[in-house]
Amino acid sequence: MSYVLGQRIYLHQPYKSRKMSTQGSSGEQEVVEGVICQEDELPKEGMKAFELDGQKVLVVHHQGQLSAIGSKCSHYGAPLEKGSLCEGRVRCPFHGACFSVTTGDIEDFPGLDSIPTYDIEVAEGQVKVRAKKSLLTSGKRIKTMAKRDPENPASYVIIGGGGAGASCAETLRQEGFTGRVILINQESNLPYDRPKLSKLMDSTPDKLKLRSEDFYEDGDIEVLLGVSADGVSTEEKVVHLSTGDKVSYDKLFIATGGKPRRLDIPGGQLPEVFVVRSPEDANAVAAAAAQKRVVVVGTSFIGMEAAAYMASNDRAASVTVIGSSSVPFENSLGQVVGKRIQEMFEEKGVKFVNQAGVVEFTETDGKLSGVSLNSGETVEADMVVLGVGVVPNTEFLASSSIPRNERGYIPVTETLETSVPGVFCGGDIAAYPLFLEDGEQVAIGHWQVALGHGHTAALNMTGQSVPFKSVPFFWTMFLGKSIRYTGYGKYDDVIIGGDLDSLSFIAYYCRGDKVVAVASLGRDPAAANYADMLQQGKSLTKQEVLDDGEIALKLKC
Repeated sequence: MSYVLGQRIYLHQPYKSRKMSTQGSSGEQEVVEGVICQEDELPKEGMKAFELDGQKVLVVHHQGQLSAIGSKCSHYGAPLEKGSLCEGRVRCPFHGACFSVTTGDIEDFPGLDSIPTYDIEVAEGQVKVRAKKSLLTSGKRIKTMAKRDPENPASYVIIGGGGAGASCAETLRQEGFTGRVILINQESNLPYDRPKLSKLMDSTPDKLKLRSEDFYEDGDIEVLLGVSADGVSTEEKVVHLSTGDKVSYDKLFIATGGKPRRLDIPGGQLPEVFVVRSPEDANAVAAAAAQKRVVVVGTSFIGMEAAAYMASNDRAASVTVIGSSSVPFENSLGQVVGKRIQEMFEEKGVKFVNQAGVVEFTETDGKLSGVSLNSGETVEADMVVLGVGVVPNTEFLASSSIPRNERGYIPVTETLETSVPGVFCGGDIAAYPLFLEDGEQVAIGHWQVALGHGHTAALNMTGQSVPFKSVPFFWTMFLGKSIRYTGYGKYDDVIIGGDLDSLSFIAYYCRGDKVVAVASLGRDPAAANYADMLQQGKSLTKQEVLDDGEIALKLKC
């Protein structure tokens, strides 16, 4: 038997005469090693986790190559053993992040860190692994970043401190860029994990931040907090700041994200009407909701996650959700799945008013007292949380030569470059060509997409000409349940596999004979499997799903 380790093939031979792979073994840190299993316990083609020094190591046998890598996703620690293995990458079952099985590098998102690789060898029927103890314990690996070279006059500027901006900044350094990297962030917080805002509404900015202040200092990344861009002059290559200062750039990445929509109706500016976009917003909602009558307007993911937070642990006296559709998530997840989700919430005491429009927020003695609907009904309320979507934060570009479409989004190429050379754009404000839909320009406000945009833009800012080719993958979590969704596209039919009533199901979204997307709850790694299938340019047919509603669990690369 033989295995490929790195680029070398080692034949089965006695251990004493065999060298171990050198990947990940440099440095003077403490090293642990030991036999983790017998040779006949190795997967023939697949993944299996084994223990070393009280920690898990994931052994992968794939395409004739044997490797040992970190066992947990660097995002939220999901067990990679339960994920999907395809084309040299393991995909996280929870949120779709992908890691190379040979280098451990993160190749698709969410998350920012890579995972460790360990030395592995097979000799005399035993499988032995050697690892740096620090990497084995942490399970994460930060890629080496270049330092600023004062002799390099180039300046790359990033507008926006969300996921896309943060990912771009550190990728520039990881790719060896030694000029100035300037990150302009209108918020007063370092970049943070935005998806948690509506799920853990009492989390502080410090608990949510993606990287520490020391990280940015060590990477020579200049972070301007509490500063926004008021305009961009592409002719002069200058960004005008809210402070009155100007910053010159050689290349520019714009990722200013969205702004929460507010309702332009009477009472819309009352202090008891909240939106959720920052930690301060979320904290204010959490504090104000205590034993109050809360009304959530909008059945978006943010709205429903906020409703779930306030309905849990008796945080609010009551929670009512007002939506314009017949059930929550009707457009994204379909009527049948949306109805079952609504029932989940109703079991927790949440009330719903569907197919309703809000016409006024009424007040008594200067305070919010109710929400008036177009039906004539008024829902009593002490506070309101709006979850009615976002609009692209691109008005500051109105006088620039950077084009925007009729909805305010910025069209970009597959390399995320705008029509202005050297100016790139990503995240929620970018309309980019989606390979799944034959290059149709789409704007997708998902965290995974934003992080991927930042990474890909940085690669192209450093001259690598890499197209953005990632399958959209998003998730929501409420009331102890998490739904994964992968794919994209309008659908005309939904087929349910599994048991919707017991909340263990796979939903297949079909357009004609093609399955364009999959959502799952309690059926991992169905979504991860299908994301890999879509990544390869393949898809399931409607008939295949009708024949076997569990087929997404059985897919192999």
